Amino acid sequence: MALMQTAIATGVNEPLAFAEREVPEPGLGEVLVKITACGVCYTDLDVLRGHWPHARFPNIPGHEITGVVAATGPGVAWPPVGTPVGAQILGDSCGHCDYCVRGEQILCLRKRFTGIDFDGGYAEYAVLKAGFVSPLPDALDPVGAAPLMCAGLTAFNGLRQAGIRPTSRVAVIGGSGTLGTLAIRYAVAMGARVAAVGRSNRGEAAAREVGAERFIATQNADPADALKAWEGGADIILNAAPSTAAASAAFGGLAPDGTLVLCGYSPEPLSLATDPLVLNRLHALGNPSGSPHNARETLAFSAAHGILPDFTPIGLRDANAALDAMAHGQSSKRSIITFA
Repeated sequence: MALMQTAIATGVNEPLAFAEREVPEPGLGEVLVKITACGVCYTDLDVLRGHWPHARFPNIPGHEITGVVAATGPGVAWPPVGTPVGAQILGDSCGHCDYCVRGEQILCLRKRFTGIDFDGGYAEYAVLKAGFVSPLPDALDPVGAAPLMCAGLTAFNGLRQAGIRPTSRVAVIGGSGTLGTLAIRYAVAMGARVAAVGRSNRGEAAAREVGAERFIATQNADPADALKAWEGGADIILNAAPSTAAASAAFGGLAPDGTLVLCGYSPEPLSLATDPLVLNRLHALGNPSGSPHNARETLAFSAAHGILPDFTPIGLRDANAALDAMAHGQSSKRSIITFA
């Protein structure tokens, strides 16, 4: 009987518990993945705070997964054993609704989430649906690539859903975090001009280093006014901060026909001024990560442009400390759990 090390979420506002479990076996349509790395994502923290009412407890968290296929279940012709793969937060869907058949499984009303509805990547092995893992390009470091499966996918797909063009002006709120930094780098690689929006000037140097041409500190200036002064406003505002209020405050900085994208948010409702929304034909959309084809596009684009996040490798038993640091805003680099 083979055993594996796991971190287990036992309930809301409870620290992770650590235990040995039997290595699971893949069932019909599933693969067993020997995990290389799993990023510690803000969504993991939200689950532990009780912000996902349908989350299962006890459960193994984690959805920014990279690893290697160790075994395949019945009916799986691909990926074969030995394939390096990544797995995202979207872990399953019904497979037959209109959204699923057109490749938009992320919109399926019966979708299930990795590390929330079923066991995820804070463990040495995970059983995952074969159709929801993505081949990992050889050019990507498998540890650094782990956050691309959520933070990267969410940022990349958010920009694409908002209709980014090489002529776009893009404002990224919360550009010092992993999601925001990746959004800046993707937008620049797509040919757009970028402004970063943060609470203070602390993140300015880092934002400019990855390509932002300007920085707006909201403690010194109204973000909407500052963006409007940027040649009439931003075509896209991508909110990467875990704050709905930050998105609302910047909304007035959109140029006509511009789009606000919520990738980060908090529980309070989004409040937007109605007149500019209607008169300037503004748009607001949410972006819940992406579907498997979006994950493949994200990985391919990241490999082509050499885009990986800054990260700190940690051991499995360091996960509670990493989550606590994230909760107190004390982490800038993504913590990534690594397994030998």
